[in-house]
Amino acid sequence: MLDTVTEPAASLRQLIDQGSPSPDEIDRFIEDNTFPLQDGTASTFVYRGEADRVELHHWVHGAPGSQPFVRIKGSDLWYLTLDLPEFSRIEYKLEVNLYGRSRLIRDPLNPLEAHDPFGANSVCHGPGYETPDWTLDQPGVPRGDTEILEVQSDAFGETRLVDVYRPASLDPAGTHPLLIVHDGNDFVRYSSLLTVLDNLIHRRQIAPLVAALTNSSRRLEEYAGDPRQARFLTDELVPQLSRQYPISESADSRGLLGASFGAVASLHTAWLYPGFFGRLLLQSGSFAFAKRDASAHNRELEPVVAFQRLFRTSPRRPSDRVYVSCGLYESLITENRALVPVLRETGMEVLYTESRDGHNWENWRDRLQEGLSYLFPGPASDSTNRTGRLYSDG
Repeated sequence: MLDTVTEPAASLRQLIDQGSPSPDEIDRFIEDNTFPLQDGTASTFVYRGEADRVELHHWVHGAPGSQPFVRIKGSDLWYLTLDLPEFSRIEYKLEVNLYGRSRLIRDPLNPLEAHDPFGANSVCHGPGYETPDWTLDQPGVPRGDTEILEVQSDAFGETRLVDVYRPASLDPAGTHPLLIVHDGNDFVRYSSLLTVLDNLIHRRQIAPLVAALTNSSRRLEEYAGDPRQARFLTDELVPQLSRQYPISESADSRGLLGASFGAVASLHTAWLYPGFFGRLLLQSGSFAFAKRDASAHNRELEPVVAFQRLFRTSPRRPSDRVYVSCGLYESLITENRALVPVLRETGMEVLYTESRDGHNWENWRDRLQEGLSYLFPGPASDSTNRTGRLYSDG
């Protein structure tokens, strides 16, 4: 997985063999190519600039976190070639060290970027990966809208603001499915959620649904198996949504979506209120079931570990149908694989998908079509569609 390849891309080989390429030759090489260079599964990263050391930093679990570039003799051109399997997608930065000072930067030669709450990373695609067209704005697709709902929460002792997405085809006299989204604003910003919903509804791959976009400024506390979050969603938010929007009262038309800690909050809520939410979409869940060390991050996981132990002891049947996805390049892949048989033992229908991607928002975006069409199928949905490429059904 992300092994170093000794043979770089053919377009770079000539410069390496001749040695000491002139600045003009390097200029022409850069102008004539796009980066990273692709030659089958070999991806060659290139950096130009004065440096004492250049390294690639990525977030692929199981591979060295940083890998050094090689400098072409007599030049300021550096390269690194890695084997990137088919359908892979990785995010990365470059560490450039000069005069004893290091800085992390995005790849200056690669315009492809992905954004998250912490900033942006450069992106490299393996052969066969394509950004799904249903994640992009499409001409002629009717757009839904959003409005802000104020919810007075006794569970949290404050007013919570929730953005509510209404599909363009909303029927005031109908009964639409309801999807509650943890980290809703981040799903909109970084996973194109509203565009995805508009496109999938227009293509009739999912039913026209209402989505409540919830957020928390204390997510590592409230999403880690906090009963207040479950009470807020079930006893406060859903009843108010039912009064103000034409949504179904059926459990199989109510769902929860969450990634990372949001997936934990989704499962925990359904576990505390079994049968209330008939659909769960769990992405890259932080389903830690054992303590690792005393670091601050793992102290934040302690309530999650306690919940997972309770869930494994008494899983009950929290929902009816569950979609679980995780990236092969995530450290959480073991925990997610281990959770799937526990979910199945409850009698729930479970669809599990793995992808060659990491713990990031575009990975979660790319799984939405499969997950939503499995949970809220429309007339044109195809239950055999496996967008993850590495579909695993146990």
